[in-house]
Amino acid sequence: MTPRPRAVIAMNPPALADNLFGPHRARLASLVDVQGDVLTEFDSDHARTLLADAEILLAGWGCPQVDAAVLERMPRLAAVVFAGGAAGAVLDTVEAVRRGIVFTNAGEGNAQAVAEYTVATIVLAGKRARYAEQIYRRGRAFVDREAELVDTGNFGRTVGLVGASRIGRRVAQLLIPTDVRVLVYDPYVSAEEVHELGAQKVALDELLAASDIVSLHAPASAETDHMIGRREFALMRDGAVIINTARGSLIDHEAMRPHVRDGRIDAILDVTEPEPLPADDELWSLPNVTLTPHIAGATGNELHRLGRDVVDEVGRYVAGEAFIGFERVPGVV
Repeated sequence: MTPRPRAVIAMNPPALADNLFGPHRARLASLVDVQGDVLTEFDSDHARTLLADAEILLAGWGCPQVDAAVLERMPRLAAVVFAGGAAGAVLDTVEAVRRGIVFTNAGEGNAQAVAEYTVATIVLAGKRARYAEQIYRRGRAFVDREAELVDTGNFGRTVGLVGASRIGRRVAQLLIPTDVRVLVYDPYVSAEEVHELGAQKVALDELLAASDIVSLHAPASAETDHMIGRREFALMRDGAVIINTARGSLIDHEAMRPHVRDGRIDAILDVTEPEPLPADDELWSLPNVTLTPHIAGATGNELHRLGRDVVDEVGRYVAGEAFIGFERVPGVV
């Protein structure tokens, strides 16, 4: 009987492993021999011993960086499965490719969670649900919707998606059955690809000027740092809503402040810069700003979906099949 591959789990906090793999422990154990406890560091003698024998690394958020020095301690490592958006978050992917190590991720499962949250937020933003809740709570009496909630609803709204990322594309697809018009800005995606999503490709300025709701889905990079700044906020229409479930660095918060302070636009921010904001930041108390603690991605039982996807990939590796989420490194063969 062929021995099962040895696997090591590394993430922080360690309880994350239970949240990911709880319902899938038996199946995981049938595929690989999980060595030791969950590692949160790679420098102790215990960690070094486990790493030296590991063929598979199951990594999650909080995993120590797997750089060239760590890989040197893992001569048997053949595969890395990351329970998140991209293994490059914790792995030196160029060095891994050089060593013939394959790697994959559970990004599709996390994208589903973010997309569902975003669409729900878009719908509630169009209904102006927070404003309605506030006037209802304040008055504690009948609300004349035809008088006080005239500018609400999603019929005919225009939603602008900044970035046709994995998440942005899924948001567009989930919006197809609704009666909203979807605009997409992404300089790296063709108009034909956007059309296939049921949306229209436009320039960023046009998207900002035409959209009732703007949702950000671009990656954090030098190119996208503060991409929504003073000029971009000025282009947004009065009463517009900006939603950020991507990265806080996409928005210039100082440029945003005067527009939310005077109520010209609303902001729904699941991520900020910094994160969290200082306790005395005015954004905490503005009635038209919603702040949530980075909950758009997989939380609670949604982590079980990521764990399932990780175990599925482990099953493919053990069976000698290619990873579904196999990652390629640009410029590296």
